[in-house]
Amino acid sequence: MKHHTITTKQVLSVAAMAFVCVSVISCKDKDINDNGSGTESKELADEWYAGGKLGTTFNATASAYEDPTPAIEEAGLEYQFKMGEYFFERPYNSSTRPFNGRGPLYSRPSCESCHCGYGHGWRITKFDPKQWGNATELEIFGDDGELLSFFSPKFQGMPPFKSYLDPAKVQITWKEYTDDWGNVFPDGERYSLIYPDVKIPEDAYYVKPSHNGKPVSVSDIHIRLKNAIPFFGNGLIGAIDADSLLKQWQREEAHAKLDPSRFKNGKWTAIDSITMEPFRFGHFLDLSTFTWDVQHWANFNVTRRGHTTINVTKEYALTASKDPDIQKVFYQYFPEWKKTGNPEKDIYNYFTSDKHPIEMEDNDYLNYMVWLRGLAVPAARNMDSPIVQRGKKLFNEIGCATCHRPMWITGNDQFSYPGDLNIKPNDPRLPHYPKQKIWPYTDLVSHRLYMKNDVRKGWIRTPPLWGKGLMKVCTGHDDRLYDARARNVIEAIMWHGCSKEGGVSHARWTTEKFRKLNKDDRHAIVKFIESI
Repeated sequence: MKHHTITTKQVLSVAAMAFVCVSVISCKDKDINDNGSGTESKELADEWYAGGKLGTTFNATASAYEDPTPAIEEAGLEYQFKMGEYFFERPYNSSTRPFNGRGPLYSRPSCESCHCGYGHGWRITKFDPKQWGNATELEIFGDDGELLSFFSPKFQGMPPFKSYLDPAKVQITWKEYTDDWGNVFPDGERYSLIYPDVKIPEDAYYVKPSHNGKPVSVSDIHIRLKNAIPFFGNGLIGAIDADSLLKQWQREEAHAKLDPSRFKNGKWTAIDSITMEPFRFGHFLDLSTFTWDVQHWANFNVTRRGHTTINVTKEYALTASKDPDIQKVFYQYFPEWKKTGNPEKDIYNYFTSDKHPIEMEDNDYLNYMVWLRGLAVPAARNMDSPIVQRGKKLFNEIGCATCHRPMWITGNDQFSYPGDLNIKPNDPRLPHYPKQKIWPYTDLVSHRLYMKNDVRKGWIRTPPLWGKGLMKVCTGHDDRLYDARARNVIEAIMWHGCSKEGGVSHARWTTEKFRKLNKDDRHAIVKFIESI
């Protein structure tokens, strides 16, 4: 694959032009409607500022998810933000600095090729990681819910190497699902529910599945789709202090059983071993911060300081080293790795060496972190509309706000990260969001919905609802839930009411209340969700 070289001078020029084009709209003077136009108005109420005064953008166009927060401008980090944005949007390759390093195995050519428009990925019918916007990964696991030891999200290989499995052989079928109510509301309006069924034949696997060193039969494998999630607003969620998060989990544990792998008897049962922070990000609460110190190394095999190995499993290294096709041409691609003259040994040593050259410099990665923590949340829209206000009232009355907690107040945002960049509290190299009233509409707690072909371990974080009403504007689709099975808000709500797949959804009680509302009231809740 060939890519045009981009020079530092060109990057600076493009960045400068971008800054000239950015304008900040004062919310003391303007309301913002769905089309992004302004109308003279009084000062807006707090709930319009979804990301607080330091984290909200009043852009409601197709680029709404891409804006920097006001905190970026206050900290003088506009240039760093723009440079970080390039590392999200620009395709990686094998030779052109500073975007070189991709391979020998990788997930996608760029971050944005998966997270199109910076938003949630859309529903797929074909697993094709080379297709722009095919934003879905595979969760491949055994009966205990643990990922198989051969598993890796990297389904593309640079010659002469082969991917873990052949993506073209992944079979995705979307099946109809009928819930306890026959997919019909009491007033006769019908809705449809679908879910994905995924199968991978044995001949698709290059690395044979195993678990704890033991082979696993393909017939014993479970596969789920896991969709890309939005990036905007994560700096603000990261600014919520750990004590506030702890109190939220403690309140909810008094009324329901929570994920024991994360919380039990009022205490965390797992925290991040590096940051010593509780988990708050990801579909399955597997990230404590959204800096993703290893992201480019993990997904693209772009090495950086502290991560100078190649990110493949031991099983892959062994399989590739014994592959006669790779042995035959390995030295043609990597003459410098003719260390022993035995291709099997040299291929294995190539994959297991921790002395590969650094491809991403610290400053480049720091700029990427500035961008990641600096993405603004779109402001709420049409909050003065009577139908939206009606929907807000009903949203609270029927219990949606129990899990989709509307408002949080951030702490002092003493963000630190004891990694290679040595980020300390109040580090001026990053934006900060202290004492902000934000409206993400999530409790940041894991719950169970017991959906057909449910998530891997059954527990899933309540996703933030802020900005989701602009998903179609920004990404071209309105698919929702972790595997994009819901094609609209109504379907997403009704998937919360399951009771057939081994248990009763934590949200069934509020789903029952929703379905008993008349059509106009259901529509009002939808309009409210699309406005926040």
